[in-house]
Amino acid sequence: MNDLFAGQNPHAPLAEQMRPRTLDEVIGQRHLLGEGKPLRLAFSSRTPHSMILWGPPGVGKTTLARLMADSFDAEFIALSAVFSGVKDIREAMQQAEVMAQQGRRTILFVDEVHRFNKAQQDAFLPYVERGTVTFIGATTENPSFEVNSALLSRASVYVLKSLDAAELGELFDRARAGVLDALEFEPAARERLLGYADGDARRLLNVLEQLRTATATAGHRVVSADFLDRRWPPTCAASTRAAMPSTTRSRPCTRPCADPVRMQRCTGWCACSTAAPIRCTWGGASCAWPSKTSAWPTRAPGTLR
Repeated sequence: MNDLFAGQNPHAPLAEQMRPRTLDEVIGQRHLLGEGKPLRLAFSSRTPHSMILWGPPGVGKTTLARLMADSFDAEFIALSAVFSGVKDIREAMQQAEVMAQQGRRTILFVDEVHRFNKAQQDAFLPYVERGTVTFIGATTENPSFEVNSALLSRASVYVLKSLDAAELGELFDRARAGVLDALEFEPAARERLLGYADGDARRLLNVLEQLRTATATAGHRVVSADFLDRRWPPTCAASTRAAMPSTTRSRPCTRPCADPVRMQRCTGWCACSTAAPIRCTWGGASCAWPSKTSAWPTRAPGTLR
């Protein structure tokens, strides 16, 4: 059950090889990891709490879970909702109960928690309620829609944001210094790669790994924008998120609303509007809420429940 956190594979992708090993190596998420912020306090106090990490791919959800495994003096059990079933959940809970009898805390990390159905999610509730496990779930889906309300009430939801250009640039420079020091990048090529990554650290590192192979095969040391265009057609380099419909439910707001309730209910990569009725805007277009939200009350801007 701990396969997600197995030892370093020498043939692992570049993104895995460069995964942060300490909290200070993490790039981005300053709103959660900065001085005095909630996750920084949890690490400093060595007192974990149940949480759900919600954000797009490649922003550090699994990395944070791995760092918690190293930082907290607790048994760590990892499940992937893609591969695990009720049998795996039952075995994990039995292991946690044994640890509790020995006076040892257990952290249960569930990757892709939204893939568990309601019955599977309900199976965690009594153990989270009693404190047998500290639950940490990772999801790319809006937990307001995909995670049971009973589980939500027992866990803090933290929204992880896409990396901005400066943070991607920092990651790019770290990768160059670490494993790509034999290559030189023209400024235009660097900007092209950062734009292609579109806030996703894993995507940036994956394309850099492909570039390392492509330049070695072609005998190039200098990466130019022209070289990128010949290897990756413009249609491939275009932002895939820009092509996604604004009503996609799986992506949280990149800029939270003044009203935290609306922030949790946002259904796309939107900058939430505080104007009633509740709506989101993204890419210059307006996206209406799905029909299931039609009964939600509207409130004055900034009004809390």
